[in-house]
Amino acid sequence: MLDGLLDLPWWGQLLCVLLTTHITIVSVTLYLHRCQAHRALDLHPAVSHFFRLWLWLTTAQVTKEWIAIHRKHHAHTEAKQDPHSPYVYGIRKVLLEGAELYRTAAEDETVCQEFGHGAPNDWLENNLYTRFRNVGIVLWLGLCIVLYGPIGLTYWAIQMAWIPIFAAGIINGAGHYWGYRNFEPRDGSTNLTNIGILIGGEEMHNNHHAYPSSAKFSIHWWEFDIGWMYICILAKLGLAKVKKVAPQPIQIQHREALDIETMRAMLTSQLHLMADYAKRVTLPVLQSEFRPDSESAHMLRDIRTILTREPTRMTESQTDRLETLLSENNTLRVIYDHQQRLKSLWTQRYQDNDSMLRALVEWCHEAEQSGIRVLEEFAQSLRGYSLAPIYNHVPR
Repeated sequence: MLDGLLDLPWWGQLLCVLLTTHITIVSVTLYLHRCQAHRALDLHPAVSHFFRLWLWLTTAQVTKEWIAIHRKHHAHTEAKQDPHSPYVYGIRKVLLEGAELYRTAAEDETVCQEFGHGAPNDWLENNLYTRFRNVGIVLWLGLCIVLYGPIGLTYWAIQMAWIPIFAAGIINGAGHYWGYRNFEPRDGSTNLTNIGILIGGEEMHNNHHAYPSSAKFSIHWWEFDIGWMYICILAKLGLAKVKKVAPQPIQIQHREALDIETMRAMLTSQLHLMADYAKRVTLPVLQSEFRPDSESAHMLRDIRTILTREPTRMTESQTDRLETLLSENNTLRVIYDHQQRLKSLWTQRYQDNDSMLRALVEWCHEAEQSGIRVLEEFAQSLRGYSLAPIYNHVPR
């Protein structure tokens, strides 16, 4: 009996622990995050309830509380009101005390009132999962001891630490501090890795902040989101329905002029568009102007970061360096000016769509007259800008 009912060898017990912690991560990313917080997909009631039960047993998470805090994070990312920004609290505190920051945010009842709309409000939620939130983890402790014996206490402790470490700490901390960025939203979100397995795809946090309502976190073909794999499996079984994914830009050949539909495609995928600008205009100009070698590659990456980063996220030294670069190099000044003006097209207010289209046409005309070949080619390519049909990347 000391070995528990399962009486497994050490490697069997290890596999069980990894399996249960993985199910917890999947429950968080599919149910709490993509389904409840962002409404990116619908889950079959049986699947939703399994995730709710599992999270009650293994984390004591309350759905309304979790989604409210997460929505507040998106509404005020990296600002003073952000519940867990490393730029506000410091990276060390978020990494080591992320769970404490979560609990502090949860103590503010106005957060749930403002951001917790749409959460489950049935009998089980009100009379069991929320009212007796800590009973589940006590039951899980008893189950671990019965199944594994005394070592089950250790396995229970691992389960209890899994979400505070990987979600509250690593995603909320490192996922806004280190890593690579496909897009430049107005926050510090990063992709920790292009292979999202350990944390259910949440590793691609920059992609998520760029398109929060997308059920799929991977963007490029070389990125893998295991959470999306599970969604595809559930969708094939009729247990999930994807509501939205990130736009997928494509080029349509032989278009003669910009039109309203082209403009709407750009507006919908503006972060894709600006990333494309950085790749097709900014980078080639930098390589041409500075003629990179092995010693200057790091310098070029720094300059590219300064040229593409949101001004609101620039340090004082970066701002000074940017001003120096632009004053000393006219080509850089021209492409930076066009980049900022293209961004502003999506934030300005226009009387109607025709006014916005005229502003875009004017931008393209000036870009084509700039004398900078890559900028001219980019402006000309916008005539064929479109979005792939949603059924191209949504499971049916």
